[in-house]
Amino acid sequence: MKTYIITGANGFLGNNIIRALQGEDCEIRALVLPGDKLHSLGGLRCTLYEGDVTKRETLSQIFTIPDGAEAVVIHCAAIVTVKSKFNPKVYDVNVNGTLNVAEKALETGARLVYVNSVHGIPERGQKVIAETKEFDPALVKGQYAKTKAEAANALLKMARERGLDVVIVHPSGMLGPYDFGHSHLTQLVLDFCSGKLTACVKGGYDFADVRDVAAGILSAAERGRTGECYILSNRYVEIRELLDVISEVRGKKKIKVVLPMWLAKVTAPLSEVYYALLKQPPLYTRYSLYTISTHVRFTNEKAQRELGYVTRPLRETVEDTVKWLREEGRI
Repeated sequence: MKTYIITGANGFLGNNIIRALQGEDCEIRALVLPGDKLHSLGGLRCTLYEGDVTKRETLSQIFTIPDGAEAVVIHCAAIVTVKSKFNPKVYDVNVNGTLNVAEKALETGARLVYVNSVHGIPERGQKVIAETKEFDPALVKGQYAKTKAEAANALLKMARERGLDVVIVHPSGMLGPYDFGHSHLTQLVLDFCSGKLTACVKGGYDFADVRDVAAGILSAAERGRTGECYILSNRYVEIRELLDVISEVRGKKKIKVVLPMWLAKVTAPLSEVYYALLKQPPLYTRYSLYTISTHVRFTNEKAQRELGYVTRPLRETVEDTVKWLREEGRI
């Protein structure tokens, strides 16, 4: 029986992967930080292990695999940030933590599926961004993207030089149900539904359903080629379009005020302070505004062809997200 080891298991993506595995004949091991909230895993079939990816010695128990057993490690644990202020913990988790997990996977002979991000892929002026095996922190913007680029480089080097069985996936922005925390897109939905969001800015990004990404990751574990990268995206969506769909699903008035980008950039520092006081992820920062103003497109043709990756319509994602948030009493 195959064993799945999932880091960041109680996070947005992690718990959706575990939900996707519920009907499978497999062992599911969930790595969570000591003292973390675990309600996202309530009622799900999995065995909890406490550990910290930045402390390799705490990973020994979850990586104790019987000889000859087949194991797959899905490394979701990461700190996602769009804040301007440098945070050393982001590097420690996203780079050092990833290397610790890779070393343990190498020791046990497990296949590693590393959840990177489309942010880690360098933009070189191309109209459509596809997979690459050349990552350079200097060619991407923002601390999160730089750490993802550095970690991807290190893992591909381990694959070439030490035989690490690794597959790298690059999800785009994720939206969907079962976000028990406060991801940026979920916060966008919450703010709109509560009436706090009364204006938007021009721009957009590629938004994928978290459940489609989870399915793509499990397919990468089965069908992905060692040392290869796969983009798990959907399509480019204007922020205005996303908010219009939310308004239609909720039966609320559409937002008509579109702020010029220059004004949004001027007020971005105030937004970071405001959301810090609320202890919520900021919607608008210099980095997030840069991201939605680049108008980049990502192709998932390789994932479709090699992994059988499929995506669902944006409206279905929004409907399911709003329904779940309503059931949770959050809107």
